[in-house]
Amino acid sequence: MKLVEYIKDTRGELKHVTWPTKRQTLNYSLIVIGISLVTAAVLALADHIFSLGLEALILGN
Repeated sequence: MKLVEYIKDTRGELKHVTWPTKRQTLNYSLIVIGISLVTAAVLALADHIFSLGLEALILGN
């Protein structure tokens, strides 16, 4: 019956959680999306620069 105790304890702990509001969830989601887009752009730029460098190295230009 340890599973039943675990589920009861988990439900009890979830009552103590302070859940974010709808507005906070939206704001946090937008922050994560924004940071992800910036990170993707930086990595794409770095990849492009490294590709140009390797191409120049290989072709000897």
